[in-house]
Amino acid sequence: MEHVSEHVSGSAVRDISLLPKAHLHLHFTGSMRPTTLIELADKYGVHLPEALSSGTPPQLRATDERGWFRFQRLYDIARSCLREPEDIRRLVREAAEEDVRDGSGWLEIQVDPTSYAPLLGGLTPAMEIILDAVDTAARETGLGMRVLVAANRMKHPLEARTLARLAVRYADRGVVGFGLSNDERRGMARDFDRAFAIARDGGLLAAPHGGELTGPASVRDCLDDLRATRVGHGVRAAEDPRVLRKLAERGVTCEVCPSSNVALGVYEKPEDVPLRTLFEAGVPLALGADDPLLFGSRLAAQYEIARRHHAFTDAELAELARQSVRGSAAPEDVRRKLLSGIDDWLTSPAA
Repeated sequence: MEHVSEHVSGSAVRDISLLPKAHLHLHFTGSMRPTTLIELADKYGVHLPEALSSGTPPQLRATDERGWFRFQRLYDIARSCLREPEDIRRLVREAAEEDVRDGSGWLEIQVDPTSYAPLLGGLTPAMEIILDAVDTAARETGLGMRVLVAANRMKHPLEARTLARLAVRYADRGVVGFGLSNDERRGMARDFDRAFAIARDGGLLAAPHGGELTGPASVRDCLDDLRATRVGHGVRAAEDPRVLRKLAERGVTCEVCPSSNVALGVYEKPEDVPLRTLFEAGVPLALGADDPLLFGSRLAAQYEIARRHHAFTDAELAELARQSVRGSAAPEDVRRKLLSGIDDWLTSPAA
């Protein structure tokens, strides 16, 4: 996407790629550049289906079981192309470069290390390779970068507890949170309450997925059963004023991914994503790209959706950016710098 100021409704606007922001919802494999996937597939002799090799985002729809299975299958094929430490380093560095280009000053990348463990020598070596790659990429690009370890709700809750203990062990090495991803129609949130208790007791923020493929009750379960600090997606909370109120009162940030919601059929069109409903209810939001490899757009494009399809003014876009920073695990000095940069962006002349 080109980073140029656009003119909306005849008025001058500021360049969104220059707006400092935090990125709190980006999955590891899903952050890959399509060109990188093609190169790695070639390197390892992996046959890519046309959906991954065509250079255009695949047509996806995950609101039925078959569609979600196809989405997961494409994701698994892409993940199978990450086999060596140098592949991990490349993916993390490129994800950081893309974020910097989009104005991100802080990235919390989400990973389930069990997915990479078999090819990288086990769970602990995989975790250390990932964290070393994050350290290196942060140093090379200047982007503040940390890791959120996510359990898979399709697997047994005991596995989630193992991952929570691993995440806590690396809390001083760059792990800042614990999540729960995959199909929320499977596995009750409460089944994972012990894992989240381990993570919270270890000082990690709790950021499970909820309110994407199922309704507001899923968000409520994240709040009540897992004591979520943030909710991955959370958009379906818009269907229940009580859940909206609870999110707003507790100051729980929803990591909203508009392009992803449309690509997976949660909403038909960008304007159907309830950004305004959440924003005006006082729910803190952090826009995220989720899986750019499969959905075709990165962080700045999510802010463009807010501007173009929901008529967010520059002042409101700045407030979205502030909310992303406040919802992050960034240290105080990084927060101050980003918040100051947001103020500067807003006071700069519009093009």
